[in-house]
Amino acid sequence: MKFHKAGKRTISYFTAIFAVLILLLYLFVSDNIIRLVIGGSYAVVYFLVIQFFRYPQRTIVPNENVIISPADGKICEIKETFESEHLKTKCLQVSIFMSPTNVHINWIPVPGQVTYMKHKDGEFYAAFKDKSAEENERTTTAVKLKDGREIVMKQIAGAMARRIINYVEVGDTVNQKTELGFIRFGSRVDLYLPLGTKLNVKLKDKVKGSQTIIGEL
Repeated sequence: MKFHKAGKRTISYFTAIFAVLILLLYLFVSDNIIRLVIGGSYAVVYFLVIQFFRYPQRTIVPNENVIISPADGKICEIKETFESEHLKTKCLQVSIFMSPTNVHINWIPVPGQVTYMKHKDGEFYAAFKDKSAEENERTTTAVKLKDGREIVMKQIAGAMARRIINYVEVGDTVNQKTELGFIRFGSRVDLYLPLGTKLNVKLKDKVKGSQTIIGEL
């Protein structure tokens, strides 16, 4: 299994703890049942942590006429709304909830140029709740298409997520193979699309980052 660079330090930390735990159990615990219970419990936690940072092997086929999903997860909201931070206009919002079991890499959904990026500190409400979009910690990124329109993505931290990592900067030329970033442990990504975008998804649909077509431009 290949792991994402965002998890290198965390995996090393948990591996070291695992090694020390096994040594302590061997030296100071003689009861095999207790050893099994303690060691097995940590093994489950360890497996959950390393699978969270897994790096899937995916073939990405760029297509400037479509919007690909920026994340793995489930469509938790579709609505017309006013994007007040950057676009200052009405948009079609499509939100993807990422559970702790999903791959948490985020991809750029359309080709273009990064025109805006801003991080905002905030709360850590459950990412599937409506108020998380406005009150949670988040990073907002805008990409301008070649026709001048812009698409906004908001990476929103959830109740478990405590860090949003980004790999692009304002001025970068990006495409659908570009990794936007990574969110640790349960979160949400909101897309703000031009009104009139033809959607290919509906509420509760499961989507796969860099693979599922969200809509057509």
